[in-house]
Order: sequence, then structure tokens, then C-alpha cells
Amino acid sequence: MSAPEHPVDEPLPPAGLLPRRPATEEEATALASAVRLRILRLTFHEALTNKEIAGRLGRDPATTLHHVRKLVDTGFLQALPVRRGTRGSREKPYRATGLSWSLDGPEGEDEPAIAQAMFEAFLGEVAVAGFRHLDQSRLALRLPPEELAEFRQRLFELLTDFASRPVRADQPMHGVYVAMHPMSPNSASPARKRDAVRVTMDEV
Repeated sequence: MSAPEHPVDEPLPPAGLLPRRPATEEEATALASAVRLRILRLTFHEALTNKEIAGRLGRDPATTLHHVRKLVDTGFLQALPVRRGTRGSREKPYRATGLSWSLDGPEGEDEPAIAQAMFEAFLGEVAVAGFRHLDQSRLALRLPPEELAEFRQRLFELLTDFASRPVRADQPMHGVYVAMHPMSPNSASPARKRDAVRVTMDEV
């Protein structure tokens, strides 16, 4: 599956405006990679060539090209028209389509793989940004199921609201990572169950 052609100077629609749907098995497999998730972040609104992507990730261009092709084939990246490089060479830039934000995660074998990839991508981005640029919050909650569902829904709506706003390419980009997990080893016991929430923002 390939992304549609899109003019270089025309902004893509904000991620939050794309219709939501379940991820296909192929899409879930593509997202189960920290490297590919970081490529999507790097090309969020800046078109980069494979060589530029490799340079920012500190990886061999042949390795990143494999990941780039996988993302293009599954619709997460789009290949823009070939342009002239600084030395007159022809180069192909790529830009993220915003598809990943509009997909609901799978349930099954791919779910923990994607969760691990997201966490590893976050750690990789923080390593680049530096801890002095990290704005973190930690919170422990004890809520009945209906209030916990409300919390998750309101948090999702907040993220969707800002993701739906027009991209301001002249402003610095920030990465946001939100995670929630049960605190109790015996999560089957409602009396002992407690959820922890971490909201993290870093400069990209």
C-alpha cells in the first residue's frame, strides 16, 4: 500500500483529522520497530532523504533504506518528487503521512512488540535531546473503572485536540510520550490495583 502523491510545499492534513480505524497486520508489523517509529517522528513535517535520516539516527544508509521502504509500502511514509541535492545529485525526500496516529493498536502478538518499540523510540529520542530538556510528571491513581475510563478518554481527547491543530513548521517540535500501567503485581485484585501515569515532553 503506497501513500498518495502530495506536493512538496503543501502541508499534510493534521494527524488528528484522519479517520480512525484498526491497524492491519502489515501495518502493525511495520510499527513494531523503534527505528521506524523514530523515522516517522523525524519526518513528521520535514521531508528528509534516506541519507539525511541515516545521519540523524547515526545508522548506515543501507539499514535505514530497508526501514524507509517498509514504511512507504505500508503508507506511513510518502515519497515526494525527486529534487536536486547540494551537489546537483538527484535525491528522493520522504515525509510522514500521519497515518500512525489514526490507527487503533492491535490486540494479540503484535501489541507488546509495538509497546516495546514505542518505549525504545522514546528512550532513543531522549538520549538525543538530553535529560535537561525533559519535562516529566508522575502520578499514581486509585479510581473505579468508570472514572479510569473517563480519565483515559479525556486524556485522549486532549492529545487529539492538539494533534488536530495546523502544523506550525516555523516553531520548534516537541515529543510527547504518555504511558499508563498497573502498579500492583496482582492486577486481578481490584482492592490492590492502582494505575500509574507518566506524561513526558521532550524537545526534538
